[in-house]
Amino acid sequence: MPPLDLTADEVLTTTRAVRRRLDLDRPVEHALIEECLRLATQAPTGRNRQRWDFVLVTDPAKRAALADLYRLGLTRPRQQVVRDGVDRSDPGRGRRIVESAQYLFDHLHEVPVLLVPCIRVQGRHENASHVGQANTWGSVLPAVWQFMLAARSRGLGTAWTTPHLHYEREAAELLSIPYETVLQAALIPVAHTIGTDFRPGPRTDVDEIAHWDSW
Repeated sequence: MPPLDLTADEVLTTTRAVRRRLDLDRPVEHALIEECLRLATQAPTGRNRQRWDFVLVTDPAKRAALADLYRLGLTRPRQQVVRDGVDRSDPGRGRRIVESAQYLFDHLHEVPVLLVPCIRVQGRHENASHVGQANTWGSVLPAVWQFMLAARSRGLGTAWTTPHLHYEREAAELLSIPYETVLQAALIPVAHTIGTDFRPGPRTDVDEIAHWDSW
């Protein structure tokens, strides 16, 4: 499938978190995923160590089990997640996001490909400090975002989710991921989109978030 006729700026501004517009019935070709992965691995990574791995889950039974862990993470989380902070969304958009999230909750097991991006570490102690976390996640997140941009340019939709990480050890056992030396970063549904006409999302004006030389 040839890439969509989008400029770089259009890809950057219209790569949305896709949930309700994932095509649950259309298979995703392995070759298409591999194209996106090749582009993902061109992302910068700390000291060029390329510690990333990408687990692609297409087996229906494993997708169903992984989706169940995602649901458990939302309904019975093992860790408290701080939710207060800056909220720049309008109430109407917030309602739509809730409805979209509920759709993914109900249908995640039907998504053709579930991607679990991972990063190799010497041990989980590497993330004990803020600096350690920044080094670790800074070496995998650019590659994952690059995958998501490449997916958008090819008519695929994605969404970054993390609830299954409450049950990361169980997910590791399900997917034979070495738990002590491989960290899972997210669970990303991947599917063709229903339509490709995505638009830029409402965002805060740059003047409100840019701090020149001091806060």
